[in-house]
Amino acid sequence: MAKKNKNDNSKSAVALKYNPEKDYSPVVVAAGHGHVAERIVTLADESGVPIYRDDSTAAVLTMLDVGQGIPPELYSVVAGIYVEVMKIAKEKQGY
Repeated sequence: MAKKNKNDNSKSAVALKYNPEKDYSPVVVAAGHGHVAERIVTLADESGVPIYRDDSTAAVLTMLDVGQGIPPELYSVVAGIYVEVMKIAKEKQGY
C-alpha cells in the first residue's frame, strides 16, 4: 500500500451546473481533491467560468456523487455561492 502524501487531499473543488428548465436543483458535474481539484479549477479558469473559493463548502460538496443534484439541506449554501459567482461574473464583464 502506497503512503498518501498529506497534501494530496488538501484542496477540494466542485463544478456545478444548473439548468432551471431541466434540473430541479444544481447538479455536480465534477468533483475531486488534490490534483483533480487543481485540474477542475484550471479548466474553469481557462474556460472563463467564474470561480468561487470556499474550501469548507467544497469539501462538503465533494461528498456528493457526480450527476447528483444538490440536496435541499444545501440549497441555501449553494444559493449563496451562485450570488457570489454572479457578482464575480459581473465584475469580469465590467458592470
